[in-house]
Amino acid sequence: MSNLKWQDSPQQPHPHTHPSSGSNPWFAVSMGLMGIIVGFGIGSFNAGRFTLAAGTPSPQQVAQAPTAAAPEAPQAPATPPTVDDDPVLGDANAPVTLVEFTDYQCPFCGRHYTNTYGQLKKEYIDTGKVKYVVRDFPLNFHPHAQKTAEATECADDQGKFWEMHDKIFETQATWSNATDIVPVLKQYAADLKLNTGTFNACLDSSKYKDEVAKDMADGSASGVNGTPGFWVLGPDGENQQISGAVPFANFQQAIDPMLQ
Repeated sequence: MSNLKWQDSPQQPHPHTHPSSGSNPWFAVSMGLMGIIVGFGIGSFNAGRFTLAAGTPSPQQVAQAPTAAAPEAPQAPATPPTVDDDPVLGDANAPVTLVEFTDYQCPFCGRHYTNTYGQLKKEYIDTGKVKYVVRDFPLNFHPHAQKTAEATECADDQGKFWEMHDKIFETQATWSNATDIVPVLKQYAADLKLNTGTFNACLDSSKYKDEVAKDMADGSASGVNGTPGFWVLGPDGENQQISGAVPFANFQQAIDPMLQ
C-alpha cells in the first residue's frame, strides 16, 4: 500500500552572506527566532489539503546542535475504512470502491469536487467500474463543516444525498463566510424540493451528529488526518490511500491496476 500526496515544497533560497552576520551575535539569534515563527506557520498547512491539527517546527526548521539520529519507531499499517451505511454513487457491484472523507467547508475539498470529481464520475463511476462513497470529516476550525455534513445526511433521509452534496460544493464560495449556515441549508432543501418540515426538524435536532462523529472516528482510525482524504479499495483486497486535492492522474494510477 502506498500513500500519494500532492504537496508544494517551499523554494529554498540561495546561500548568501550578510555584512553583519559574522560579527553580530544578535543577528544569528534574530534569524533563528524568525525561522521558528515561519516554520510553525507552515507546519499545519499542506498544499492540497487541510490537516487536522497545527504542527510544530521540525528539526530542519529549527537550528540545533548536531545529535545522533534516533531510530523511528515502527508504525502499524493503516487499516482501510468500510463504507459503513453511507450513500453509494454508481453500481453497487463495481469492482473498485473509492471512499472520500470530506469537509464541505474545506477549499481543497471544493477544488477536488470542481476539478476531479466530475472526471472520476464520467470515466469510472458512470461506466460501472467504481462505486463512490462520501464520508464526513468536519475539521473543527471550519465552523460550518459540521452542520453542512448533517444537512447531507438529512437530505439522504429523502433520497437526495447527492443533490445536497453537489449543491453545497457548487455554492461553497457563497456560504462559506456566512454568519449562520442553517437558513442557507434550509433554503437549499426547499430548492431541491425536499419536504422542508421534515428536513428542518432533522437539521435543528442535530439528528445525525453522532453519525458524522462516527465517520470522522473511522476516518482517523484508517489514517486520514486531513481533507480531502481518500481510500481506493480493490476487488482482491488491494488498497491505496490518497491524500489531498490531487490530479485525476493520481486516481488513475491507483484504480487502473485494480481493474486488470
